[in-house]
Amino acid sequence: MKLTRLCEAAGLAEPAKDAEVTGFAIDHRKVAPGTVFGAFEGARVNGEDFIGQALSSGAVAIVARPGAKVDEGIHIADATPRRAFAKLAARYFTPVPETIVAVTGTNGKTSTVEMTRQIWRMCGERAASIGTLGVTTPDGSVSTGLTTPDIVTFLSNVSGLAREGVTHVAYEASSHGLSQYRNEGLPVSAAAFTNFSRDHLDYHADMENYFAAKMRLFTEVVSPDGTAVVLDDGSEWNRRARDAAQDRGLTLFTVGTRDCDLALSKREPTQLGQELVISYEGEERRLRLPLIGDYQVANALTAAALALATGAEASRVFDALARLQPVRGRLERAVITPTGAPVYVDYAHTPDALEAAIEALRPHVDADKGGRLITVFGAGGDRDRGKREPMGAAAMRASDVVIVTDDNPRGEDPAAIRAEVLKGAVGAREIGDRREAIATAIGMAGPGDIVLVAGKGHEQGQIIGSGENARQLPFDDVEVARECAALSGDRN
Repeated sequence: MKLTRLCEAAGLAEPAKDAEVTGFAIDHRKVAPGTVFGAFEGARVNGEDFIGQALSSGAVAIVARPGAKVDEGIHIADATPRRAFAKLAARYFTPVPETIVAVTGTNGKTSTVEMTRQIWRMCGERAASIGTLGVTTPDGSVSTGLTTPDIVTFLSNVSGLAREGVTHVAYEASSHGLSQYRNEGLPVSAAAFTNFSRDHLDYHADMENYFAAKMRLFTEVVSPDGTAVVLDDGSEWNRRARDAAQDRGLTLFTVGTRDCDLALSKREPTQLGQELVISYEGEERRLRLPLIGDYQVANALTAAALALATGAEASRVFDALARLQPVRGRLERAVITPTGAPVYVDYAHTPDALEAAIEALRPHVDADKGGRLITVFGAGGDRDRGKREPMGAAAMRASDVVIVTDDNPRGEDPAAIRAEVLKGAVGAREIGDRREAIATAIGMAGPGDIVLVAGKGHEQGQIIGSGENARQLPFDDVEVARECAALSGDRN
């Protein structure tokens, strides 16, 4: 494909010279003859330092800021080179599925995109999802390791899905991905905003910058004639999200408890899920959701709204809600201990998410048997330190027993991380070794108790060290919980 044709389609100035384009790369080691190379300034690495190597490997064009030094080849200069590169790449990686939706928010992205995929599938569509769990297709999953992969991987994946016959895709739009233009250029029919609370301030600096990154989904990414689905939780942030969508002229679809397009009027916990009464287009419906927790209801209804906004039949959407399967590492019941206490694993790693997970489990604690909610959690290293003490406070406020342990220490001293968490979790038990902490919680759990292991969810490893010294030790909270429960049974 010719470079001038790509530039014209992307709305960029045509270069003085033309070239045949055979691919795109942002890693100079992946450059081959005919590649367009994106040279961006990053927090740790400056891609401009590798322009020479990229040209030597056959790059035909360099997308970089106007001041970048490009001695030969074609320099596509742009003040926002990441966005320009994304626009170009999106014209190269075709075809794409006919229906694409995106989800942003602090919590609930993974569950919502996966539930959207499930709903579409049960409505008869060939659907896929892209996010933290990887690329989930009608035929299986392949892990990517990032909530939002780099723009080349992302667009290549989306185009590959279309070639496999996938017609519907839901993807997670993280704040990092949005701020770095890692999910641009696609025709996004609808986008959802779930909720907003503190996270990633080590990257975004403050809540306003963090929110502005999220809002790019509504203000720039979703198609001008698209739909914005907003969960109406009564917060100022969500009101501002609604305003941003309406200011852009998007169709607004609200989800909530009152005066919303899709409204929840009643929720009653059951042993294996929840009974819901919902209203849509003037009609009240009763359904059974096979998932526990208030926020799982919010995720499921947001997913339903995305399906409805993209043309799915209402009766089939609501029938599908009753058949949703749990999402890996999201309030996933790992095992029932020999004493009858269920053990749940959840990805909660912010104060709000941790409190929401605990509150979701609270109605299922057997108070008649003196049941307790036992929470095991930690905080990750090299991440927003300001959320550690509030996480400890949230756990202590909502749990009966708290054990503070290690999460992914990365490059920090694990004991120092635990000490910061314990400032908010005064009176909690400290057990640094995560396996020992899980075993202790399971060992003390009796009839009527529930154990929550929070923080890592679906992750398959524990990251220790950083940079070249980083090691990932095999560690799956679900498997470890099962092993500990089995050993507990043997001892008894």
